[in-house]
Amino acid sequence: MAVLEISNLKKTYNEESDFPVRAVNDVDLIIEKGEFTAIVGPSGSGKSTLLNIMGGLDHPTAGKVIIDGNDISELRENQLIDFRLHHIGFVFQSYNLIPVLTARENVSFVMVLQKTPKQERDHRASSLLTEVGLGDRMDSRPSELSGGQQQRVAIARALASRPDFILADEPTANLDSKSAGHLMDIMLKLNREEHMTFVFSTHDSRVIERARRVITLVDGKIVSDIQQNAS
Repeated sequence: MAVLEISNLKKTYNEESDFPVRAVNDVDLIIEKGEFTAIVGPSGSGKSTLLNIMGGLDHPTAGKVIIDGNDISELRENQLIDFRLHHIGFVFQSYNLIPVLTARENVSFVMVLQKTPKQERDHRASSLLTEVGLGDRMDSRPSELSGGQQQRVAIARALASRPDFILADEPTANLDSKSAGHLMDIMLKLNREEHMTFVFSTHDSRVIERARRVITLVDGKIVSDIQQNAS
């Protein structure tokens, strides 16, 4: 079952100038439920732009992005905000945790926005933090956690809304090898045991080696799409 369908997608910057930049250039792509996919390519290839359009964080110049039967490229901004809240989870390389909130409160925040009852969100936040190995750090604030621990909080937060899929933009970029490996193991476990769909934008070999599908972009175009046996 497809969770994301992209057709004839284009994103052009400086479109009216003499030197337009075609960051995404006529991309067609289907992501099926349960995939563990890496989008790779050299700097400036368009992978982060593509990921941002997938997540409704950027608008395409042309084309369609279908999620749960909705073309999100046609949604108004307020509709898009609500759609992201209920359908898409995000993990960023900079973590983007709220400094004054504890780990549990950071994970609960998206459920507060969804108007989930307090008892339910407290239970889910605690369960998710335990699942990512932070059962003993629920009341710690981001400044009291290592980079790897903060990124694990970010994964738990992304899962909290029960999204259709999770988009992760360079999630290991700021982590040492041990933390990055542990983080990838956690996401693989969630993928295998809970069939959670992950799509990564990355240049990190540690992510690429674990991916089961590797899509390569060059100059905004897909030049290869390979299924592989992940480690």
